[in-house]
Amino acid sequence: MAPHPQDVAYDASINDPSKFWAHQAAQLAWHTPPTTAFRKTTRQLKSGTSHASWTWFPEGEISTSYNCIDRHVEAGHGDKTAIIWDSPVSGSKQKISYAELQEEVATLAGVLREEGVQKGDTVLVYMPMIPAALIGILATIRLGAIHAVVFGGFSAASLAQRIEASHAKVILTASCGIEGAKGPLAYQPMVRGAVEQCPHKPTRVIIWQREQKRWDGVQEGSGERDWQGSIKSARERGLTAENVPVKSNDGLYIIYTSGTTGLPKGVLREAGGHAVGLNFSVRYMFGIRGPGDVLFTASDIGWVVGHSYILYAPLLAGATTVLFEGKPVGTPDADTFWRILEEYKVNGLFTAPTALRAIRKEDPQNKLFEARGRRGGLKHLRALFLAGERSEPSIVSMYQDLLNKHCAPNATVIDNWWSSESGSPMTGLALLPATGENFDDHTWHAPLAIKPGSAGKAAPGFDVRIVDDDGVEVKERNTMGNIVLGLPLAPTGLTTLWNDEERFFKGYLKRFDGKWMDTGDAGMIDEDGYVSVMSRSDDIINVAAHRLSTGAIEQAISSHPAITEAAVVPIPDHMKGHVPFAFLAIADPPADLLKDLNAKIRHDIGPIASLGGFIAAPGIIPKTRSGKTLRRTLREILENGVAGNFDQEASYPSTIEDASVVDKAQAAVKQYFTTGDGKNIKAKL
Repeated sequence: MAPHPQDVAYDASINDPSKFWAHQAAQLAWHTPPTTAFRKTTRQLKSGTSHASWTWFPEGEISTSYNCIDRHVEAGHGDKTAIIWDSPVSGSKQKISYAELQEEVATLAGVLREEGVQKGDTVLVYMPMIPAALIGILATIRLGAIHAVVFGGFSAASLAQRIEASHAKVILTASCGIEGAKGPLAYQPMVRGAVEQCPHKPTRVIIWQREQKRWDGVQEGSGERDWQGSIKSARERGLTAENVPVKSNDGLYIIYTSGTTGLPKGVLREAGGHAVGLNFSVRYMFGIRGPGDVLFTASDIGWVVGHSYILYAPLLAGATTVLFEGKPVGTPDADTFWRILEEYKVNGLFTAPTALRAIRKEDPQNKLFEARGRRGGLKHLRALFLAGERSEPSIVSMYQDLLNKHCAPNATVIDNWWSSESGSPMTGLALLPATGENFDDHTWHAPLAIKPGSAGKAAPGFDVRIVDDDGVEVKERNTMGNIVLGLPLAPTGLTTLWNDEERFFKGYLKRFDGKWMDTGDAGMIDEDGYVSVMSRSDDIINVAAHRLSTGAIEQAISSHPAITEAAVVPIPDHMKGHVPFAFLAIADPPADLLKDLNAKIRHDIGPIASLGGFIAAPGIIPKTRSGKTLRRTLREILENGVAGNFDQEASYPSTIEDASVVDKAQAAVKQYFTTGDGKNIKAKL
């Protein structure tokens, strides 16, 4: 049997990356074309250590803003819609054409240049999901400056950390964000508080005034500027700025990642590789081909998904991006996503499983989706893309059935796996796979079959392997191990951290002696090459010397009809070292639930696997704003409970969605150990 076109493309990208990516680079406009696609290098660290490195498109010069905007206008597509803003929380809608976007970005770039922003400077963006945020980012890169986006609503302390780390020259912000049904959240206290406590002082703070809550008393003497007033003045004077090309290996943006402890890491994205890799991925993996196609990425610009697939990738393709300010439920209801799909004839929806769980909880029979589907409102949807956390098979299968009934022919659910470090999916199923060497061929080839529970196959450019703890590749299929990447990464991947090469080496390369890049995830590859990402490496539970994945256990648990959401963490055990323990977000657990769950776990995983207990209560599973379950926080709460330290505060990251959930989890654990089955567990330890 002939290999599938996706496999052909993947093999070409791994066997001859220079040839593969040179072809993709030729799809973009370069100020100075690169002389070669790929070059190996060596980096010498201050500690005396050296490690292998790589560089994409050396000697090339490029303007990402030109490729995102101006080249489409020059090609005659200025009247095509670039951005659709849909904000149910503010009752606002707006469409911006490529020509209008070009004018807005050029004018703001002129303002920024007048305020002192130059090539290589850093501009910090602390904004809600409004068009001005995208315009601000594009204006920054138009000048050849670097942007660092911080999720709007982060605390003053977290914001100050990122101002100091990036040495931001200017802050772009707004008077408020709107947190779903909670109403306006003033940004003024956070921004001013951050600037006050930060040793590095930005020279300017430019504020977009929103009518829902204004920034009171713009302090001119302190460097604060009114955004709209500055734009009005610039237009009256005809002030604009042209695109400034940068070297391919110059920084485009910094995105900060953080855990429960430690300073945030600044992942640095390089301009050339980022543009080439994203332009390829949005066309090939996402099937967004150009003008007329519409991508709705239901994320936030503070996250890497928002950077890549709300802003950059759709505009690089000349397509339309939907910028959504709201929640999947409550703004106003669980029909919001489906309304947007119908209203804007969306071709691709990219969201997190958490959002789909929230919708399913409000509409368990999928009546809202079915209603729009029956009248043909969802016929343009070609794919539902999932990322951000592991997608349980039941969610994938349910939505695949719905897509088969109501959406475009061959519409499919595509789970994909990636990170801030990768910049684009490391695994997935190509929606528009091509044959041979013509990787931008738009001839339709049916995508590979989905396997619910897996994240698809390795994407072109990402050499995904499974290794043991000593870095030895695990050849046997379906065997759990550490997921690593061969070098080089695809062009969107990081090559270093912002001003911290030592930390880059120690965090990603040192563990496996520079041979592999450590992703921090654990999983397996099956006999067909499909990758299953089961958990973070530190979420592996050692049970009597057997390595069990929290993700695999959660998958088995979630197949029970009573379970809508579960999080599994280890609890100490005097015989086995640790055993799995579950937090279940349900109100009334049925009788014999533990017996039923353990039967499922033993059937799916093996006799060594069984729960040591569970706690069931609504709203006890904390998550980040991007939907990732904070298992480390739950584990800390549980271990404190085992020790009887019920009042000890648990640590959690600044990215937490709702800190009150941690309090609920602590209260539930205290009740469990003082009045429930926890007494018996504690007595055994």
